[in-house]
Amino acid sequence: MEWILNQNPVVLALLATLTTWALTALGAAMVFFFKEINQRVLNTMLGFAAGVMIAASFWSLLAPAIEMAEASSIPAWLVAAIGFLGGAAFLWLADKIIPHMHINAKDGESEGFSTNLKRSILLVFSITLHNIPEGLAVGVAFGAAANGMNNITILSAIAVAVGIGIQNFPEGAAVSIPLRREGLSRTKSFLYGQASGIVEPIAGVIGASLVMFVQPILPYALAFAAGAMIFVVVEELIPEAQNGNHKSTHMATMGCIIGFTFMMILDVALG
Repeated sequence: MEWILNQNPVVLALLATLTTWALTALGAAMVFFFKEINQRVLNTMLGFAAGVMIAASFWSLLAPAIEMAEASSIPAWLVAAIGFLGGAAFLWLADKIIPHMHINAKDGESEGFSTNLKRSILLVFSITLHNIPEGLAVGVAFGAAANGMNNITILSAIAVAVGIGIQNFPEGAAVSIPLRREGLSRTKSFLYGQASGIVEPIAGVIGASLVMFVQPILPYALAFAAGAMIFVVVEELIPEAQNGNHKSTHMATMGCIIGFTFMMILDVALG
């Protein structure tokens, strides 16, 4: 633990997000063992990921942002609202611009700018989009912890990284296995699946660097990451998890509850 405390927060953010990327790759490696994925299992995994992200958005990001903002001259609720809406707006804009396709989408149902990219690439872009706020969340948490801001600690930042890393495992499988079903080889499916997580280290380093050197934006940055994550949950994870019959959607709901509880316990226990 002493070694961790002595490290540069940007380095810690990089190491943490490299780990979350590695867990994405580990999940993507499931394609070497399975060609199909049961709809109930997929919905449960997506629901779990949604629950983790919702809990992390509040306990690890939004609540600390409000607490930090209370020390400023601007009303805390206004700071949190500006950051939260800014994060959602950023992902909304990215969603409109970057070509992508959701897992359960049919041919011709791609979003973003019109493109001739293959369906497999568009599927990868979809997951890559929502890995951006995950990387930012980890980076901002480590940057805030380095500044000793209120209840932001290294342990709570680690909790964010652990939670996101664990939910990245099923996400990796949720990308690579459908790609295999699309007709890609196992190797290509794995490579594309793990590539969806490469953006996390980049976003993590950017997030940690920004809050380290521009301290006044800390509460805004935390709320921004929260807004971006909630956008992903409502825009992508929950709708995709609710695909199928009642039994599979019930599994998605339970997965979300379990994911939320898991992240809540992790964050409260370590934070």
